[in-house]
Amino acid sequence: MDVLHHENVKAVAGQYTKMGKSVCGDSYFMIATEEYYICILADGLGSGTFAHEASSAACEIVSMHHEEDVETLMNRCNDSLMRKRGAAVAIVKIDYASKIVQYSCVGNVRFYFYSHEGNLTYPLPVTGYLSGRKQKFKIQRFPYEGGSSFLLHSDGLELTRVRPLLQPQHSLDYISSQLESIVSGTDDTTFVIGRLP
Repeated sequence: MDVLHHENVKAVAGQYTKMGKSVCGDSYFMIATEEYYICILADGLGSGTFAHEASSAACEIVSMHHEEDVETLMNRCNDSLMRKRGAAVAIVKIDYASKIVQYSCVGNVRFYFYSHEGNLTYPLPVTGYLSGRKQKFKIQRFPYEGGSSFLLHSDGLELTRVRPLLQPQHSLDYISSQLESIVSGTDDTTFVIGRLP
């Protein structure tokens, strides 16, 4: 488990390789600065070395330019995947001062945002993947309040009931242990859960 602790956000990430494979085809990167939290989760097409090469290229580009806006970063990720296998990519950026969440995704990465009031936001994924071919990216923006939770995961995780899991009384450790218990090993799996104090 990878744990991030910051006064404005707490997050936990877990990653699991498909059974029989030596490398994970998923990659992620997250960082919290004094102004924002940003996370990218990339799921390389297929599994193994070439999937990992694609997903890690996208994450590396975000790690180098994380101060930029989500649309610019999605374009950079797309360019980085030219002549690679391709990847499903989701980026979440949370600005503490404006209390705005920005989100964009292409492919089968899922994102859930559970507000302190109990509202679950689940932006519908855009089908496809990034491969260097020019495309328009849909950027979604929505406000948040303190006490909200979020979950980002690759398609290796099959969740049926998200709302009860993200209830504010559950700690991030509890949620991550519940997610870990349903990892099947039939696909690469990555999840990132977070809470905004």
